[in-house]
Amino acid sequence: QASTEKIGLTFVPHLTPMIRGIHATCYAMLKSAKVDLQAVFETRYANESFVDVLPAGSHPETRSVRGANTCRIAIHRPQDGNTAVVLSVIDNLVKGAAGQAVHNMNIMFGFAEDCGLQGIPLIP
Repeated sequence: QASTEKIGLTFVPHLTPMIRGIHATCYAMLKSAKVDLQAVFETRYANESFVDVLPAGSHPETRSVRGANTCRIAIHRPQDGNTAVVLSVIDNLVKGAAGQAVHNMNIMFGFAEDCGLQGIPLIP
């Protein structure tokens, strides 16, 4: 947790000419430049099978999640200042509402979280 107070967040989705995939950039102002955001994200998502926190300095690509129920995240701190920039990519035709519905059903009925979400549905 980087703050005990609410953090303002600016969410910037990018519209590009492609059939599937969402690339979002989120900005947040931090009260301190001392927190190691990379470590915070790596610790938080260490046991989440559908979230990949990329190495520091990386940039996620939508093509890397095509057909996958995965969110890839990269964390940046320009000039090591108080601005956090979080880049994330998903395949919205899998990780979107349909994939979320299957994921939630699995949890509700006690199935493995990835049940039915391991295949690669690539139409279109």
